[in-house]
Amino acid sequence: MLTPQGLKGKQYRITGNSYPRLGRPPKKSRKVFALIGALLALALIGLGGVQLWDIFSGKGKNASAQACATPSGKPLAAPAPEAAPTVPGSAAAPIDPTAVPQPAAVTVNVYNATAKAGLAARTAEELKKRGFTIGKVGNAPAELDKKVPGTAQVIAGPAGAGASTLVGSTIAGATSTADARTDGTVDFVIGDSYNALLDETQAAAALALATKPVPAPSTTGSC
Repeated sequence: MLTPQGLKGKQYRITGNSYPRLGRPPKKSRKVFALIGALLALALIGLGGVQLWDIFSGKGKNASAQACATPSGKPLAAPAPEAAPTVPGSAAAPIDPTAVPQPAAVTVNVYNATAKAGLAARTAEELKKRGFTIGKVGNAPAELDKKVPGTAQVIAGPAGAGASTLVGSTIAGATSTADARTDGTVDFVIGDSYNALLDETQAAAALALATKPVPAPSTTGSC
């Protein structure tokens, strides 16, 4: 005895080649499938309508800005310009290469702000060998004496900016400061950490880095 699906619980005996005719699936199942299909179709139509509305209303233009937003919802800041390179011996980098004079055109005053005797004279002699014009040589003034903790302090006025960069490139770790002098002279004040000038190859490399142009910041950044 068999009870085939769709025969509502009736049992039939199968003999020979005869078999019971199965009935159609219940109408309730067909209605459920039809309802699900209709809901899916409405959902797809609604999604397409929203996308078209965003395109024609201009909201799509803000997609890239929203994609670049931080988790807090605020747009990311524009990329900062590339920082100027740190140049041994010069704190005024970068500078226009055309503003850097030849050593012979630069008058350097050499002052010793340490307790080590003879540093000013020896340094002045070395700078002279490199082509600089030597001005005053002696102990540092009272406001700087024993008050330069680094290798050296290079001081110049607005007219001596290029000369200050040139002198500063001769020593690693020097700091550059400006004063109100109107001429192009440069003060080279020897500090406590001073040992010796950079060799000429190192000084040339430091000067090249100090006068290397800084690339302009890009205006077309991405997230």
